Amino acid sequence: MAMKPFVGRERELQSLKDLSQSGRACLAVIKGRRRIGKSRLAEEFGKGKKFLPFSGLAPAKGVTAQDQRDAFARQLATLFQLPPFTFTDWSDAFAYLSRCLTATPTVILFDEISWMGSKDPTFIPKLKVWWDLVLQNHPSVVLILCSSISTWIDKNIINSTAFFGRVSLYLELIELSLPQCKKLLTLQGFKGSDLDFFKILSVAGGVPWYLEQIQAHHSADENIKRLCFEKNGLLVHEFDRIFNDLFSSRGEVYKKIIQLLSQGMKDRAALQNAMAYSPSGTLSDHLKALEICGFVSKHPTWSLKTGKPGKSTLYRLCDNYLRFYTHYIEPNLAKIEQGSFLDMPLSSLRGWESMLGFQLENLLLKNRSLIYRALGIHPQDLLMDNPYLQKAAGSKQGCQIDYLIQTQSNTLFVCEVKMRRRELGLEVIDAMKAKIDALVRPKGVGIAPVLLHLGPISNALLESRYFYRIIDIADLC
Repeated sequence: MAMKPFVGRERELQSLKDLSQSGRACLAVIKGRRRIGKSRLAEEFGKGKKFLPFSGLAPAKGVTAQDQRDAFARQLATLFQLPPFTFTDWSDAFAYLSRCLTATPTVILFDEISWMGSKDPTFIPKLKVWWDLVLQNHPSVVLILCSSISTWIDKNIINSTAFFGRVSLYLELIELSLPQCKKLLTLQGFKGSDLDFFKILSVAGGVPWYLEQIQAHHSADENIKRLCFEKNGLLVHEFDRIFNDLFSSRGEVYKKIIQLLSQGMKDRAALQNAMAYSPSGTLSDHLKALEICGFVSKHPTWSLKTGKPGKSTLYRLCDNYLRFYTHYIEPNLAKIEQGSFLDMPLSSLRGWESMLGFQLENLLLKNRSLIYRALGIHPQDLLMDNPYLQKAAGSKQGCQIDYLIQTQSNTLFVCEVKMRRRELGLEVIDAMKAKIDALVRPKGVGIAPVLLHLGPISNALLESRYFYRIIDIADLC
């Protein structure tokens, strides 16, 4: 079976290659959200070497520490074509694997290591002893530890005194960029329009595994319906897998936070009130965990007068799939089970077009460097850039700006994001003027309105010369 195309991760792959040429045994850690391509990166790095992948069992009721050791033993037996056996102790398991190693350049992958070791409190100490006393004597070995539970790997590996000074490389995988997503879909044979491409990204974001599920001989709408609105669609139950696998018994708490943030950005106080939490550090810990996992992003407010961060921080649901799930899949699970969406066009879904626009904002915030380039801004010239929310107070009007960039030269780039199938006309200028008029800003600050659009725009809008830049989002790819 042909391997799926591998796109992006050039910097990460080069870092791993540099590591393997050090002439000594090396320990690397890769973390990132579920489906982001951690094990796929390790596999790509393992090409031309002996590649030994091991994976922990997903958490489920009744899975024990012995079940994890048994799974390790089965995988070891399969890799080296050995008869079935078992281990009752991780030290024995690691010792047996050591006896199978040779001078051949070897990559050992412990995938979802948090699942592998969370049931046994001796797992981490025994892994450390194995690394210190055995693996470090194998200069041809690179040991890679991966986990989707970033908080676990931070606590037990990255920030653990047991592994202090032992990790040679730490990688955190983020979503693929817009050009990389376009390349991956193109290599898979997808030939849809720019609108079709961004429809797919509105659901999948830049998560490689989701993009790999796209079938080139189907349209964007057909792919989305197959994955999200058919009874056994791969993304229908992905949400539950994410939270059950990553957060186990606390999954419901994290789901609640996600559902609240899917309604819009909120500060900690608003979330605390909505969840009836006491003013303790528990909510902050939950938000930090979601942030580390790549599902939630922090956006500090800032003073337009000083260009410095303020005291308040807004939290935003930055994962396209999770927001799509909470808005369209979860409310319709019963209908999906009944097959009610088989003949229904996606455009008939409530708020479909506005949802696509919001998802597009999410994508652009993750691809800010492309916007900088299109506007001719050097990153070192930035003071702050984020979505901007001005709350109404007294005579001050409230306003929300999709994306606001403040530069060292006292210029504010006020960015509006629009995604429409029909032609966009002069009405967008009126909306932009209303936001700028409401925005409280210091004297002497320049305003540069920017329109980022996907879809047709009218000649009248082009000829108005109101916007500093009109950027076709498709050109960013």
